[in-house]
Amino acid sequence: MNNTPKIISISPVVSIMGHVDHGKSTLLDYIRKSNIVSGESGGITQHIGAYEVFHTNADNELKKITFLDTPGHAAFTGMRKRGANIADIAVLVVSAEDGVKAQTIEAYNAIIESNTPYIVAINKIDKPGANIEKTKNTLAESGIYLEGMGGTIPYVTISAKDGTGVNELLDLILFVAEFNEMKANLNQMASGIVLESHRDSKRGITATLVIKNGTLKKGSFIVAGNTIVPSRIMENFLGKTVTESYAGSVVNIVGFDTVPPVGCIFQSYDNKKDAEKKVLENKENEVICSRLSVKQSEFAIPLIIKADVLGSIEAIEKEIGKINNEENGYYIIHTGAGNISENDLRIASTDKNTIVVGFNVSVDKKAEVLKDQLGTTINVFDIIYKLTEYLETELENRRPRKETKEVTGSLKVLKIFGQTKEKQVIGCRVELGSAIINSTVSIIRRENEIGTGKITEMQKNKTKIKEVFEGDECGLQIESKVTIAPGDVLQAITMKTI
Repeated sequence: MNNTPKIISISPVVSIMGHVDHGKSTLLDYIRKSNIVSGESGGITQHIGAYEVFHTNADNELKKITFLDTPGHAAFTGMRKRGANIADIAVLVVSAEDGVKAQTIEAYNAIIESNTPYIVAINKIDKPGANIEKTKNTLAESGIYLEGMGGTIPYVTISAKDGTGVNELLDLILFVAEFNEMKANLNQMASGIVLESHRDSKRGITATLVIKNGTLKKGSFIVAGNTIVPSRIMENFLGKTVTESYAGSVVNIVGFDTVPPVGCIFQSYDNKKDAEKKVLENKENEVICSRLSVKQSEFAIPLIIKADVLGSIEAIEKEIGKINNEENGYYIIHTGAGNISENDLRIASTDKNTIVVGFNVSVDKKAEVLKDQLGTTINVFDIIYKLTEYLETELENRRPRKETKEVTGSLKVLKIFGQTKEKQVIGCRVELGSAIINSTVSIIRRENEIGTGKITEMQKNKTKIKEVFEGDECGLQIESKVTIAPGDVLQAITMKTI
């Protein structure tokens, strides 16, 4: 395969999630113009399906979107979580009649755990009992804050039955995909996730794959854990034979030697020898399936762990659990026993932020060369606490910084001496803490902040000073567009980066 990167914006893979009977399957049915609801047991979708549709965006460009249909019934919790992990974008469907329900929260938690960008679709607005504002309030009460409701979560109001708002939903999906810069390299061998697998009495073992990166060509070989298949029979989501499939697409592959576990990462190879070598390596190292794990933190760094034995990996994973918190942490995309290999780096290359760590292993020669080409971060250790110390340090160095406001002092305004343009001379008493020259102040009136200013001069007993303390009476020159009045409180603040 051509080694020159061919980076494109991928067709987003979208997971439709929400409470049972809130209209997920009806929405997909409208989008793809075919009925799947009547063919399901009791009208409830009980498997994950994948469907590709095309939509003309605001720029009159024809764009593809791949939808996953995840079941809503309580019995299928695990499958819902798998759908959220595989998806690039999630759509949380909420009924305008019922508002937030138990499985709405469960679906929402799965989306948040997987750190997937998401959109809320308020459905059934055509129903007599629909109450959009009440639904927005139930979402806010559940911690789901929409745009215009104190939050930043994009949303649309729709009727999946008659199609109202569906075009706007598709536009929003494409916008979110573009905003998040979802890209893939088509000049790599295909890799992705096993979405579904089953044994057919006539055709043999078949699996549905979601391609997350690269190109899958007819004649290549696919490995998922200990399973292998030549891609002789490739079908798109309609069951039609294809010879190639790309990142952002779903493909059915027929002919696996054993049933590949759902949720497994798959990797394709140009030739059978390399594929068989990988399967043998997995069997020798007891790697049954490499899985995408749930992202536990708002900011999470993808991590690959290779170790001498599986027991070491379990110990390392336990230590990583101690490092992770709600805001920052690691999520493990691949593990295995044995040296760090070329395949590990291929998996790492799907995200430039991925860190590869090894414990009591070495780096293969091919991987060493590829590491420099890809710029992948690799470190090996022979002591676990050294490995975890490194990960702690790396997390601290990479985590997003936040600026916080700290109040250092509180001053009550006693008198106004004069005002020229935006400069005001006032008399104050320091009620609490202290304040220094050039401090920023919040101007508080009747417990509400009405503006800000800056202390440009300080005097005490007609002498210029640089700081005042609790109990001091002083004169201040404040630079502010807000007119200060007696009785106002000035809070001296400093900004700290944490």
